[in-house]
Amino acid sequence: MSEEDADSGVLLPHNRKQPVSIYDIAKEAGVSPSTVSRALSKPGRVSAKTEKHIRDAAAALGYSINPLARALLTGRTGTLGLLLSDITNPVYFDLVRGAGRVVSAEGYTLVLAESQELPGLEAQTAERLLSLVEGLVLVGTRLKEEEILRLAERKPVVLVNREVPSLPHVVPDITPGIRDAIAHLASSGHQSVAFLSGPATSWMSAWRWETVMTEALQRGMNVVEIGPGSPTHEGGAEGLRRVLASGVTAVLTYNDLMAIGLLTACQEAGIAVPEDLSVVGFDDIFACDFTSPPLTTIRTPLGSAGEDAFRRLIATVKGLEEQGPSDLTTELVIRKSTSYRRQIGQLGPHSP
Repeated sequence: MSEEDADSGVLLPHNRKQPVSIYDIAKEAGVSPSTVSRALSKPGRVSAKTEKHIRDAAAALGYSINPLARALLTGRTGTLGLLLSDITNPVYFDLVRGAGRVVSAEGYTLVLAESQELPGLEAQTAERLLSLVEGLVLVGTRLKEEEILRLAERKPVVLVNREVPSLPHVVPDITPGIRDAIAHLASSGHQSVAFLSGPATSWMSAWRWETVMTEALQRGMNVVEIGPGSPTHEGGAEGLRRVLASGVTAVLTYNDLMAIGLLTACQEAGIAVPEDLSVVGFDDIFACDFTSPPLTTIRTPLGSAGEDAFRRLIATVKGLEEQGPSDLTTELVIRKSTSYRRQIGQLGPHSP
């Protein structure tokens, strides 16, 4: 059996205490409900003595302020949103942890959501989040520029790994890492390289391809884009067939998950890495040390990016001065998946 709470309309079990209402506090303190409301929601509207008396009565009854109810009055929810393209991607672990450090230190609560790489779902989720939070960080967003700008008209929005004119963003400089990766491959004798690209809607994938192409051409290398592809282990594995058809001796992938998928597919096909094919990933997720062979990759400081993004968001929410550009950059981490080329444009089962 259960009974209905007259104030909230919620059915409560007999063994659960009903929520304390302002009417209960008013009766305890000997004042009107309107006086209780002013004392709890608008400090300074009643005398300090009366306010203390009412707060003492509320505390004695175990009353706690409903943050959603307060948000209706003040417009402040004390929450900030973080919307990721794929919550299962290990690349975001450090970013979320960095975001959490800043949000917690500033007295906010972090609300986390994902779009599952679906622009339609991302748009819906962003709309819902903006009704709950004071500001939003979009990471690896697949939304169109005009959609992002519409969101920013409602609440402060900060972007990570995406640029939109007039909006604050945090995008680590990818050029140093890619330049060093291409130089590393060229110095190892590779004359042809492929870029295994990510989703067609990914702004970052397009920028990485443009940078790979520029750096490779400057060194007289042949370069080809293969894709678009899913930014997953499966997406990397599915790219092997076209890698073989391209005749390249080295591949740089959109992210580490694709690189790991490519390594797995190479092993299953009897293609030796790095003897037959050198592979370079992107981001340096924690699993890169555990692959066979360990993955050469371009490290991205996404933990720092998460911190920077939420500092910018909080500054915007508080109406503080805009911060200067981010000073984040990428770097090449050389492991065992790259080496001097053994074959030129002809891959196949590796013979000892």
